[in-house]
Amino acid sequence: MQIRKLNNLGYSVGLRALELTSLIENFNKNNMSSSGKSNVSKREIRILDMLQFIGSSIWKTLFDKPSDNLEKSSENENQYMIIDNNPVLSRFISVPKEYENLNCEAFVAGIIEGILDISYFRCEVSAHSVPAEGFPNRTVYLINFDESVIKRESRLSRK
Repeated sequence: MQIRKLNNLGYSVGLRALELTSLIENFNKNNMSSSGKSNVSKREIRILDMLQFIGSSIWKTLFDKPSDNLEKSSENENQYMIIDNNPVLSRFISVPKEYENLNCEAFVAGIIEGILDISYFRCEVSAHSVPAEGFPNRTVYLINFDESVIKRESRLSRK
């Protein structure tokens, strides 16, 4: 229940984070016209390009660093993973014992889901704690794309 609430809160942040990051990037590249409107209207339409944008630009805007890794599942065609070895939220939150199964990174999973959804990449995103040596808070954000997104990607690959 709490995980769903965190995810929903993150989702609404994700809708705005995409717009903010795009504005920052356009402004930094001096692609603004004298009217203040962007001269660039590029939108990612491929899964990998969009996930790389999230792992680099969005992550830098939100967390002041890029994500640590991006992987495609070898078992499921529709699954990708964004990996953060030292997520910011986990560093500053201590969860009470009665909520030990609560992963506060569900908020970030919601941000990712919101960004992908508004960009026409229907999916579900969940956060999983996967500690590794030297990274006790390592989190894997598992992205399950809708079948329609995978079909679109397949059509684009054939062109």
